[in-house]
Amino acid sequence: MDKKNKTILITGASSGIGKETALLLAKSGFKVFAGIRRKTDKQNLESLNKNITGVYIDITSSSSIDKAFWFVYKNTEKIDVLINNAGIAVAGPVECLSIDKIKEQFNVNTFGAISVVHKFMPLLNNAKIINISSMAASGLFPYVSPYCASKRALDILFNSFFIENKSNIKVISVKPACIKTPIWDKSVQKARLAFEEYNCSSKDKYLTELLYMEKHALENNQKGIDVKKVSELILKIINSDNPKPSYNVGFQAHLADFVSKLPQSCINNIIKFFLNKNK
Repeated sequence: MDKKNKTILITGASSGIGKETALLLAKSGFKVFAGIRRKTDKQNLESLNKNITGVYIDITSSSSIDKAFWFVYKNTEKIDVLINNAGIAVAGPVECLSIDKIKEQFNVNTFGAISVVHKFMPLLNNAKIINISSMAASGLFPYVSPYCASKRALDILFNSFFIENKSNIKVISVKPACIKTPIWDKSVQKARLAFEEYNCSSKDKYLTELLYMEKHALENNQKGIDVKKVSELILKIINSDNPKPSYNVGFQAHLADFVSKLPQSCINNIIKFFLNKNK
């Protein structure tokens, strides 16, 4: 792709994958609109590279998306690549999770991404949409089922969008393994608060498993794959004329993809075995 006058819009650019990708693409010569929600994040990102312009956007708010669209529309004629990166992770046993928490998960990870595409369609002709999905879309991981389901739904809906759309828009799903990103600290903090608020008489029986999941989530900040591997793959996809529909990033992501193709009863037995082993 000729980088001159090519424009990228990326949501959730304040930290993690979003920030690293915005910076790499800006350094590579692309004009980057970086979605943020705080004034300090806008100042920080714009100070990193002259090709970055911060855009205030809350993807769960239609009015915020509308304002972001008109801001971008006034500054460019076309979006060549839209990167749906903004996301959260809701954790907990299904038995105890409130419907509001599950809705929050889908409102951000799934409906938010679709809402952005709906609004920005006039600028997306012949564009690429890159969705930051997850190896969790395999549906293998208990206690984070809302996150898994929201990413699976994201992939399914956008695959249909790719088949249906009349604007020659390509859709690519990027499925990273556990990476070093602030989402783990944030999700653990939210999970702790949510556990205290659970209106569930049997919640204490899940405490051992939740502490185990929390421990491993926090370890991802140190042992997860480098976020640069994801940003570098995104750059490769952008520069490719014929990218694949889906990419796994990291050994764990490839393993999850393989295991997900086994019979469901076999998958369930494997997962229960490892949960019981680590009690």
